[in-house]
Parts: sequence; structure tokens; C-alpha cells
Amino acid sequence: MLHALDTSDIARKYALAKYLPDWIVEPVLRYVPARMVSKITGIRSATGAETSGWFVGCTLTSRQLLNDPPQRSTAKIVESCKLAAELGADIVGLGALTAVVGDKGITIAEQIDIGVTTGNSYTVATAIEGLEQAAQMLGYDPGRSTVAILGATGSIGSVCAKLLADQVERLILVGRRQAALDELAGEIVGPAVVETTTEISQALAKAPLVVAVTSSVEAVVEPHDLLPGAIVCDVARPRDVSKAVAEQRADVLVIEGGVVAVPGEVNFNFDFGFPPRMAYACMAETMILALEGRGEDYSLGGDLEIDRVREIHQLGRKHGFELAGFRSFERTVEQDTIDRVRELAGEAIEAYQQGD
Repeated sequence: MLHALDTSDIARKYALAKYLPDWIVEPVLRYVPARMVSKITGIRSATGAETSGWFVGCTLTSRQLLNDPPQRSTAKIVESCKLAAELGADIVGLGALTAVVGDKGITIAEQIDIGVTTGNSYTVATAIEGLEQAAQMLGYDPGRSTVAILGATGSIGSVCAKLLADQVERLILVGRRQAALDELAGEIVGPAVVETTTEISQALAKAPLVVAVTSSVEAVVEPHDLLPGAIVCDVARPRDVSKAVAEQRADVLVIEGGVVAVPGEVNFNFDFGFPPRMAYACMAETMILALEGRGEDYSLGGDLEIDRVREIHQLGRKHGFELAGFRSFERTVEQDTIDRVRELAGEAIEAYQQGD
């Protein structure tokens, strides 16, 4: 399931929207029915299994999904899910902020007859894998490093924290409510030292490795926030990292979390900014479950199951899904970008690893 990030996306389809203010366009969208965006073909597993599907559009913007009454947003999402079922889908993946509304898919799943997933389990698995790969490429030893998790009390952030607690030296959990952070910290089991804070800048001043997964509609990470040599795995959509970081900080690396290569000759018949065969991990989770013949509810609610994160990661490998290198602000991260960050921040990275 797709939705417009803002009204500029609507203007690509309906030119008139380009000349109208948001306060006119957004209320009109509430009356525009869900629509089939494109047919997805050519998904072929390494096992020989095949599947196909559709992109369906939920006609609300990010701001509406976050700020409208949950019951109103949920009704629009259910409408889109029912369209997917009419098209022939056995399972629907809630994309971007449709996965955040209300109780994160639970109520939606109760109202439709096909499986529902947010795709968050595979998103977590690939985000952690990507962060670890990038850290090793820049010379960090994750076992001696500090990781900050922005949006730690959310469904993705909390399970990231629980998984990383066995892999890193220190975790800094960042969220809006101190009580929720303290509760999460008490649930984490592992050797990592755990800190909590509601101040993003305070956390980023200590952590060279960052997982950003807030539900903010505005960027929360600015150029001055980051340490030299910092790596940010930005899983959030809309992004948590300001574009100014890419423009002003050549000594840091920002990667998009959860970008995978889909096996087969997949054709999405829709341009969402990725090269051929590439998809977000949340999309890929839906495809993996379809290939497994598991049209069931999977990643729902605010508490993801660690066992399911591990299971979907294994199933992805079984079917031939794999981490697709790195992307940053719609561009492939080439080796020369990695080399430039190491050149500019190498001394800072070395000093950090030595504890200086």
C-alpha cells in the first residue's frame, strides 16, 4: 500500500493540485477512493516459486495519516485493503505511515479477510544488517561502539534495541516520553549499557552509529548534530535526516534502511525512486510471505516479536532476497563515497575506537 508523502505527490497525478493550497487539496483527498496504482509481476524465488501483486494507493498524505482522527485514517486504509482483496491479493503490506496509524494494523486486520502485515519485521532485520555492514566498511567494531536509536519506543525502534543489545557496547534510547523509555530500558536483556534521553542532540553527540525510525513528518537530524564519521541508518518515511546533511557533511554516511533486491525479473510498473528490482524491506516482507503461501497476519501492533524478525530474515535468504548495497537520498552509495567518509573522518573513527 502506498500513500502520498505530501500534496506535491498528488500534483504529479492531478496537475490542478499544483496550483491549490494544501488546506484545499487535503480535505478533497478524503473523498477520493482508493485506487490500483500498478500491477507487480515477475517475482521469482530461488526455490522456483512465483508470485505477483499490486500497488494500491491510500488517498491520504503523511500529514493526514498522522493528524486526522485515527478512525478516519483507519477507514481509508481498510478501504484500500479491501480493494487489494478484490484484485485478488492474499496478503496486504501496509506501507510507510499506513503502518503507524492507530494500533499499527491490528484493527485493520480485524476488518478484512486477507492477511495484513506492516513489513516491520523484515525492515528491522535488514536495517541492522545494513548498519553492521556500513560500520565494518568504515572501520568500526560494533561490539565496541555506541548506537543511538531515535524513535526507540516505536514498534521498529524497540525491537532494534532488543536485538542490538547483544551486539554493541552501549545503547542510547531516544524518544518523546521518558516514562516509555524507562519501561523499554527495563525490558532489554544483554551486555550493552543502556541510556535513555528525550534529547536527540544529546544522544547524537555520543553515538557514531544511529538508527533513525521516528514517526515525525519533519527531519529531526540536522548537520550540526552528527559526529565526524557518523553512520545513520534512516528507516523512517518521511526521512528523519535532513537533506542538508548530504549537502554539508561529506564526513558522515547516511543510508536508507531496508533496501533489498527482489529475486526474479520483477517489474513494479511504478517509479518510486529505486533502480530496477529494488524495493523497501516492508514491501519485500509481503512478497516473501506470499511466496511462502502464508496469507496471514504477521508484523502487527507495537510489540514486534524477535523470533519473527529472525524468521523473516531466514525466509528472505531462502527465497533469494538480499540487502541491495546502500542508497542515500535516492542515490546509490558508491565505493568512492565510503572512501571519502573514511578519508575525512578516519582519525575521528580511529580515536573513537581507541576510546580517546
